[in-house]
Amino acid sequence: MTELKQSIDLLHAIPKADSPAIQSAYEQALRHFHHKVIVLDDDPTGIQTVHGVSVFTDWSEESIEAGFREDNRMFFILTNSRSMTEKETADAHKTIASTIVKVAERLHQDFIIVSRGDSTLRGHFPLETDVLRSTIEEQSSRTFDGEIILPFFQEGGRFTINNIHYVQEGQHLIPAGETEFALDRTFGFKASHLGEWIEEKSGGSFTKENTTYISLDDLRAVRIEQIKNQLMAVKDFQKVVVNAVDYDDVKVFVVALIDTIQAGQQLIFRSAAALTKVLGGITDHALLTRNDLIREESPHGGLIMIGSHVKKTTEQLRELQKNEQLSFIEFNTHLVLEPEAFHQEIERVIQQTEALLTSGQSVAVYTRRERLDLGDDRQEEELKLSVQISDAVTSIVQRLTIRPKYLIAKGGITSSDIGTRGLSVKRATVAGQIKPGIPVWQTGEDSKFPFISYVIFPGNVGSKDTLKEAVEILEG
Repeated sequence: MTELKQSIDLLHAIPKADSPAIQSAYEQALRHFHHKVIVLDDDPTGIQTVHGVSVFTDWSEESIEAGFREDNRMFFILTNSRSMTEKETADAHKTIASTIVKVAERLHQDFIIVSRGDSTLRGHFPLETDVLRSTIEEQSSRTFDGEIILPFFQEGGRFTINNIHYVQEGQHLIPAGETEFALDRTFGFKASHLGEWIEEKSGGSFTKENTTYISLDDLRAVRIEQIKNQLMAVKDFQKVVVNAVDYDDVKVFVVALIDTIQAGQQLIFRSAAALTKVLGGITDHALLTRNDLIREESPHGGLIMIGSHVKKTTEQLRELQKNEQLSFIEFNTHLVLEPEAFHQEIERVIQQTEALLTSGQSVAVYTRRERLDLGDDRQEEELKLSVQISDAVTSIVQRLTIRPKYLIAKGGITSSDIGTRGLSVKRATVAGQIKPGIPVWQTGEDSKFPFISYVIFPGNVGSKDTLKEAVEILEG
């Protein structure tokens, strides 16, 4: 069913809740909740609501144990699975789930797992949570009762109202199934009603009618017992859709959720970034300033790597190009179809980038804007070529011989590959956000550029001016 776009006024028409009372109940619930929250992030942008937490870029037993032993309530594991094939994704999640069970049992520590996916509904769903469920059930005494679906992400303008998920564009709310994100060649979908989306993505294994819905009416009226009763009735890995338009809605849900978990219900979570902030007890934090981000002045230029091909990124690049203080290098990624020419193109881009940075000039390297399209039924082949392209983009950072003044990566897959392979980060700390929904890692001491501020700029976040504004903050 095609849903209609709505005016942004719809958000203001929803009756307000009692925020101070909700905050009090939420803080009290957290005090009694001692599970470790483990977030598996399918690209590095899921940290866009948090600060002061660790991100591990591998899932070795050593890293997972380090996360468990931290005082923090929550840690992230970057899977980067949105860039993987289905088989690679299944294998990774099986390994991660097995290791989590092993470490948790040894440390006698209970946990919950959040599979952090895209707020515009792209990604390996339901594959990831299916594999987590089956692996944990095979290797422990747990049996999962249900899965929570909560894609609300206020900072990015993603809202769920009457079970329909919306993406804000200007003064309008567009049903997610009507956006460019729904046309994704790998993770496309048609439904905007989340019950229909679940049915579509699960091939009918889970239906719209068999889905439980947590309504805005119940959340706004703070009907904790009603919501808890709905959650307690869930069985056989039934799906639960949570409506939300602001953080109060998520806090009310989490109060009921904690009661439910302590009553013995076993649940897995598929969410965007907002739920992680609330489950982790993360407080609000002021946006980062240039003084926070650049501790020592550098004679070198800054580096901006732009890989994402969504329309919003291209618009943001066009605005950035109005900054006459920057240099721009287009990387002709379509040459990936001609190996020798592609190799020469990589060399050209690296040499020009290095020369500009050394001269003190900040530079933006961007991939060719037209998406490589091999035609229908060749998505897996396209995905493999996109990995080759990402490897090439990563190699530009990997082969730098000088440390740039700052580093921004635009796009989830781009930022993940640059972080893990280009910068060789094993563990980073989330410093906070430079703009709403745009997180910054502080790299660890073992990375290529220790303690550099690395800005992870999601492809689908911000207005057309946000990238330009972020660069202006860093340029000073």
